[in-house]
Amino acid sequence: MNTFGTTYTLTSFGESHGPALGGVIDGMPAGVHIDLDNLQAALNRRRPGQSSLTTARNEPDKVQILSGIIDANVCAGTSGTPDYVTLGTPIGFIIPNTSQHSNDYENLRNTYRPGHADYTYQAKYGIRDHRGGGRASARETAARIVAGALAMQAMKPSGIEIRAYTRAIGGIDTDIDPMAVTTSLIEANAVRCPKQSAADAMEAAILKAKGRGDTLGGIVECVITGMPAGIGDPLAGKLQALLAQAMMSIPAAKGFEYGMGFDGATRQGSQVIDPWMPAPDDPRGIAAAANNSGGIQGGISNGEPIVMRVAFKPVATLLRPVQTVDSDHRAVTLEVRGRHDPCVVPRAVPVVEAMAAITVFDALLRNRAARI
Repeated sequence: MNTFGTTYTLTSFGESHGPALGGVIDGMPAGVHIDLDNLQAALNRRRPGQSSLTTARNEPDKVQILSGIIDANVCAGTSGTPDYVTLGTPIGFIIPNTSQHSNDYENLRNTYRPGHADYTYQAKYGIRDHRGGGRASARETAARIVAGALAMQAMKPSGIEIRAYTRAIGGIDTDIDPMAVTTSLIEANAVRCPKQSAADAMEAAILKAKGRGDTLGGIVECVITGMPAGIGDPLAGKLQALLAQAMMSIPAAKGFEYGMGFDGATRQGSQVIDPWMPAPDDPRGIAAAANNSGGIQGGISNGEPIVMRVAFKPVATLLRPVQTVDSDHRAVTLEVRGRHDPCVVPRAVPVVEAMAAITVFDALLRNRAARI
């Protein structure tokens, strides 16, 4: 179960402290123009060591494309500025690991960290890579960034855009108009919250928690605009179910909602109904008055912006003594060493975008078979 998607697919490989992470992307149509600088910039947003709010592990995360993308000049027998395009064949890539401190995890060889996948991986496979969490590490999400960034470039001519940002950290929540958020506002601060006053409070809270060896969780909100109506499949292939599966596959994700979400469950039907109204200027001819449905009805996109939220737990690695057991089931006190995020939310923002892009692009390609 290391493959995401059905038509546009990513199969990722690699462990946190192995030689490299990587992946194979299949289903990308031929002839898509690719900006490799844009691809690297997407990886830079997720990379560790960005600020005092993230792990000190300093990985350059330089992606190396091995196949599936070529300079069109080579095919044409000409020279000039590189014009990279997809070949329609599998896109293979690697992201070398260069900053592993595996000795920091030696005390975890026979000890199960509470809240981590140490025990469950051991129970499933009978063996595990204790170094940095191995395959269970959030470092694996670097491969997802590559597939998501390429999907976003492929969708750009269609006008589909995906923006995620920090909505809440710890007890600090802020109400944000998804349609007013811009990339520049998101990237204006280290926590990626488009409201600067809330961002300042969030940053202070993270640093305070870090100082006492604790961690914080939060919520990432994501909006997909330019989505045409009619994407998604009834019953087993509902668009919101596919998005939920994608989001809940992200390490530390604990909850998913879209539209009014759980808040809608506390309202009356008259408060949540999504009336349609005539809209002559809209290509659909209609528009939703409130978009309480979050852009999806019956599992199919209705052409309104898709708005969703993903909850992330506080990181389970505390830089303070915690009680646990070892592989012989003896009670032990664990003191974790190494470099860890006090809050994953800021770095989860580009991962949420990437998983949304993989899911939406896959649904778009699959939808081509729905009608002549």
